[in-house]
Amino acid sequence: MKRILLLMFFIAIAVGQFSCKKNFDINKNPNDPADVTIVQLLPAAQVSIGQVMGNYLQVVGGIWSQYWTQNPNASQYRPLEQYQPGPESANRAWQELYSGALSDLKKIVEKAGTGENTRNYAAIAKILQGYTFQVLTDNFGDIPYKEALMGEDSKITSPKYDKQEDIYPSIIALVKEGRSMITFEGEAPGSDDIIYGGDMAAWGAFANTLLLKMYLRLAYRNPSLAQAGIAELQNDPYGFLGATAQVNFISTPGNTNPLYSEMKGLSSTQNLIASATSVDSMAERNDPRVLVFYTGTNGLEQGYYNINPPASYSTPSSAVGALVADPESASAPVKLISSYESDFLQAEAAARGWMSGDARALYETGIQANFQEYEAFGLASTDADDYISGAGAYPNGSTEENIKAIITEKWYSMNGNQNIEAWTEWRRTGYPDFFTISRTSRIGNTFPQRIPYPESEITRNLNYPGTRPITEKVWWDVN
Repeated sequence: MKRILLLMFFIAIAVGQFSCKKNFDINKNPNDPADVTIVQLLPAAQVSIGQVMGNYLQVVGGIWSQYWTQNPNASQYRPLEQYQPGPESANRAWQELYSGALSDLKKIVEKAGTGENTRNYAAIAKILQGYTFQVLTDNFGDIPYKEALMGEDSKITSPKYDKQEDIYPSIIALVKEGRSMITFEGEAPGSDDIIYGGDMAAWGAFANTLLLKMYLRLAYRNPSLAQAGIAELQNDPYGFLGATAQVNFISTPGNTNPLYSEMKGLSSTQNLIASATSVDSMAERNDPRVLVFYTGTNGLEQGYYNINPPASYSTPSSAVGALVADPESASAPVKLISSYESDFLQAEAAARGWMSGDARALYETGIQANFQEYEAFGLASTDADDYISGAGAYPNGSTEENIKAIITEKWYSMNGNQNIEAWTEWRRTGYPDFFTISRTSRIGNTFPQRIPYPESEITRNLNYPGTRPITEKVWWDVN
């Protein structure tokens, strides 16, 4: 009951990210009383992360990863199809991560310290700080890091922006520090850890998988550093994730999936429909997941909303929380790192020769894990094997051919459930290589490469670095 009440409170304050146009101070959290305990702060921080990953970034990633497109009968996300989102659209997400999640996580570290019965709270908090800062810098580029959250007590109300190439080593060190603090003596969090229920071995595996992801982000920018970091990870006793890290939701009002909650709040408007890029590709491959992630196989081209669209089209399904007419959407989880993402990351590292192991076996395990997580939506136990022996077969080609297959299969698996990560991996690798320019693009024959800074930074942060073109790549993106 405690968990449900906490979720109801913290979810209630975090809805409506696209429509909110207020300015926020990332050094203040107006919803956080000074005397709140670490038992309350941990689920609050986790829900804040889940809110942003499952709503704002899920929508941005869904459209720019070409899983979803704008419904012709609505208009909420047309700016994303035009590749020209207004800076106000990111206000709430930025505030929720800085003044919500990161502020709460910082307080956990300060309150928990290294005490025997609180040390694991600090460990989780540091690991999640690394996760959250990576999400921010991967999508926005340079961000406030060293001076972020220092607040008025330090007389720093306009934190300076740090370069992404400086942030990455720092958050890698932060995650390692959190991992090193994990202890199996004394008390651990319980149900207040709404991701793993205090399973600290799982948190160690989460840290390693997050580190593996960060090193692979550098695969084209700094391959020697990436290779050395991955070699070190392989000897860590925690291993890598085998169980998805996710924030769960239920059908009780105030506790529902954040994207579903927003759609309900927008007069139950189905703004999102199936993208032809994804639907057509899956149908051509006889991929049975197409009828799990969508209600059918009738998709629209990106940006087709104002060009005489057909009378009917398919929508995302309740399995991914994006079908407002189906109450089952309410209980779709928000996935932070999935078991199959972990497998595909390991497969890529093995394919590059940076980790021992069978790249093909890891690749196939990733596909199987994705199918298994959606068996409740109609997939048979043999579907994954049939797919792997057909369209999903591993190429056993050159290193780059194998990586292309791994990343493309990761994209199919993340459909509707890890949208922003799929878009980030496309930016890093160029795969899949069959994306199409939106018909309503306002930046010509090119794609967006970053999310614009929020309006709140433009108007309130005196160290705002200036507007960056949406076509300007982030530091690690050299493809």
